[in-house]
Amino acid sequence: YYKWTQWTFIQLFNSWYNNVSQKAEPIAALISLFSTSGNASIDAAHSEIEPFTASDWHAMDEKGQQEVLMHYRLAYLADTMVNWCPALGTVLANDEVSDGFSVRGGHPVERKTMKQWLLRITAYADRLLKGLDTVDWPESIRDIQRNWIGRSQGCSVKFKIKDFNEDLEVFTTRADTLFGVTFMVLAPEHPFVQEITTNEHNEKVEEYLLWAKNRSERERMTEVKKISGQFTGAYAINPLNGEEIPVWVADYVLMGYGTGAIMAVPGHDSRDFAFARHFKLPVRQVVSREGETPVDPSQWEESYDSKEGIMINSGFLSGMEVKEAIPAAIHKVEELGLGFGKVNFRLRDAIFSRQRYWGEPFPVYYKNSMPYTLDEEELPLELPPVDAYLPTESGEPPLARAKNWVNKEGYPLETNTMPGFAGSSGYYLRYMDPHNENEYFSKESISYWQNVDLYMGGAEHATGHLIYARFWNKFLFDLGLTVKDEPFQKLINQGMIQGRSNFVYRVNLEKMAEYMLWENLKDRKTGVGFERDYRDGNRKFDFFSKEAGLIIEVKRQQSLEKIAHPYEAYCKDKGLKLMLIPIRDFLEIDKVMERIRKVVHGEKMPEFIEKESLKLIPVYVSKNYPGREHFSDAIHVDVNLVHNDILDIEAFKAWQPHLANAEFILEDGKYVCGWEVEKMSKSKYNVQNPDDL
Repeated sequence: YYKWTQWTFIQLFNSWYNNVSQKAEPIAALISLFSTSGNASIDAAHSEIEPFTASDWHAMDEKGQQEVLMHYRLAYLADTMVNWCPALGTVLANDEVSDGFSVRGGHPVERKTMKQWLLRITAYADRLLKGLDTVDWPESIRDIQRNWIGRSQGCSVKFKIKDFNEDLEVFTTRADTLFGVTFMVLAPEHPFVQEITTNEHNEKVEEYLLWAKNRSERERMTEVKKISGQFTGAYAINPLNGEEIPVWVADYVLMGYGTGAIMAVPGHDSRDFAFARHFKLPVRQVVSREGETPVDPSQWEESYDSKEGIMINSGFLSGMEVKEAIPAAIHKVEELGLGFGKVNFRLRDAIFSRQRYWGEPFPVYYKNSMPYTLDEEELPLELPPVDAYLPTESGEPPLARAKNWVNKEGYPLETNTMPGFAGSSGYYLRYMDPHNENEYFSKESISYWQNVDLYMGGAEHATGHLIYARFWNKFLFDLGLTVKDEPFQKLINQGMIQGRSNFVYRVNLEKMAEYMLWENLKDRKTGVGFERDYRDGNRKFDFFSKEAGLIIEVKRQQSLEKIAHPYEAYCKDKGLKLMLIPIRDFLEIDKVMERIRKVVHGEKMPEFIEKESLKLIPVYVSKNYPGREHFSDAIHVDVNLVHNDILDIEAFKAWQPHLANAEFILEDGKYVCGWEVEKMSKSKYNVQNPDDL
């Protein structure tokens, strides 16, 4: 079956999106335009690329031309920021990451730039939005997709950066509030961050970037109460009033939306306001209700609603209503040559490659480091045999283990595979002509069946499968293959089957060590008071004593080695003492406490001695054990291993290899599991066959 998924990928690779005709067209037509007139007059969906002439095009070698075309193809290779899990050897989606760890297995996840295949779904953003008005779907699902696509009418504005040659571009829907900008914020991944950071602030910015690197975009978008950031030392120039405004880096700004930089208007934006209050940055009011006496912003408890009102403190905009001021500000920016009105979308191109074995192989080979597609008669390209479904020792995907994984000319084949949504994006079309060996489906069959009359599916697919399938179908419609622009005419959400989940509680050694230490530090047991989870700006410390001028960090050996230098630099700067205690030391808590007492009372700080970490056996604590909630993590367990909430310990140890030597803290000789009613799902191990109930 996946021959036709691979075939569609080839069509995507060999197509570009013409914004004038509002449809996908063959890449050969684009090459012809480049040959005669370059790219200056071409209105296409594309990645950032410099203008070039026809002469420039002809002067390029084959590789140079292929690199240019990659900026226009609907299936393309690009460096993109991903959630990378070294232990699992693959990229993870945002919903597969929590607090910097993989949901499955609890492995560390880092944000890194990797070369990935992407689908240029953003080219279809407007059509995906408008198409929602033509289908009979629940309004809630249509609203979810509208918000996911996220159309914004606004303005691109350029800010000059003091003592820097390039301009900083931002996208804003509220150009009228330009006079209210009091600082700017860059995403941690923004390429300007390290270029504009001054020597004085470089170390702290580097430390912040390292911290932010391990947070998923979902966490950064939803955890609005966690305020963090770092001043770069650089200043931007407000294009309308010439004011110098500080440039910060903070993780609440995302590189994938807009330009990865924002103009912060804390007087009229809640997140900007919270950030300004936290870091004691100025707040300025530029919108007021008619007849209302403005109140000093330093007295505000929250930002001021600016959807309606009269402009104040805004130069030539003052006195205008908001609805008049927005176009007037955009016109002024365009007049000064500092920006232009534009439409922006929240939707991003879809990452289409995975570093695992199971998935459709890409019909792609590499020549001079550039990708080319296989001939259609070579399809399907099937998964090769491998000696293990694991990444190679050098970190390459499992397909790199295959012998002779090359095309007929000996060029290496792509080692990534397609994601799960690849095949599901177009499977319904094969139902219309399932036995056709020569084409995806015949003209006769698609003309008869047209599209799906009724689709019954879950709401959880609203921003995944249902978006991708619509994109897939619209692309095939542009090629003249499907006869309807939308794949599913009517959608009904079925009920959700719920089940009773069970949990075991794995002892988290860091939490356990912190819990043990806190029990011994609180109530001034060392002679001085301590705070737990102490924060200073974006830094968070396990324990802090103001009286003793002492910070204590409790972590695994590897984590301590990573934080030692930046934490020592911070403490030196603040005139504080720092104790780094590896969790293995808590096997002898009395000795740990004795060391702390000595430091508290003025004795010399003990050296941080690096030792080999102990190989620690997983320990599971029964549900009702005193204090369990302070030092354990709840983990789903197969409900078939649990009877009346009592765990079958031997069956549990045989369930997965890493559990074979697990140890248990019991109550009355039994291990009692936790439980919760949740959606029945394989990932929660709570699926049961009705015949077995």
